[in-house]
Amino acid sequence: MNYLERDTYGIYRSPLHANLPKDHGPGPELMGANTLIGNDVYNPAGDDLGDIKEILLNMRTGRVAYAVLSFGGFLGLGDKLFAVPWEALKLDTINKRFTLDVVKERLEEAPGFDKDHWPDMADPKWASGLHSYYGTKPYSDSLNR
Repeated sequence: MNYLERDTYGIYRSPLHANLPKDHGPGPELMGANTLIGNDVYNPAGDDLGDIKEILLNMRTGRVAYAVLSFGGFLGLGDKLFAVPWEALKLDTINKRFTLDVVKERLEEAPGFDKDHWPDMADPKWASGLHSYYGTKPYSDSLNR
């Protein structure tokens, strides 16, 4: 199920998605977090990289920090969870999914965790290593320019 199918409040009723007036609905520039959970993530080569299980907000700034993706496993068993900096994800409005510019093998080696052992994502050292892995800058860095 993609974000359009989860849209019970009409967020995405716009010219990109329907024959509606231009000023109808804020999507896809502003999107409801609840409609994004469960969306697929692919790489540009078309490989399925999993789906979004959770969206983590920085409660001090109000910004989205990470998407937690699930990858691997079978029928929900043995899934690897991993945080991806929100800046690393791009919305693909054509295919109604997200893209992450990483090859599948690199993702298999990405820093991950299981549902019973979450890392301290507020730790600046952990965040720095994660952003380095995905080639992104923490948004706080970009605010200091």
